[in-house]
Amino acid sequence: MSTFAVEYSYDPARTEDSDRIRPEHRAFLRDLLEEGRLLASGPWVGEHPGALLLIVAEDAAAAETLLDTDPFHRAGLIIRRRIRRWNPVIGPFAAD
Repeated sequence: MSTFAVEYSYDPARTEDSDRIRPEHRAFLRDLLEEGRLLASGPWVGEHPGALLLIVAEDAAAAETLLDTDPFHRAGLIIRRRIRRWNPVIGPFAAD
């Protein structure tokens, strides 16, 4: 398994939709956390709406498939999703 940093960019014109769907989105993320597929997630702070997720998956394609079921993705609220393999060497997510 590998770790992937996933950057979401949200549609700034659809904040009302985001607010309405956010509880379902966060429940989805909590399920991933319980399954050991999500290490951390949270929104960016500032003027550009988006978030960073740390995902555990076999490869980038598997991470993408996993996140295709995110309620934000299904509702079209994510206008850009960037998935990059990440190698944590120091800290709580570092491999032994």
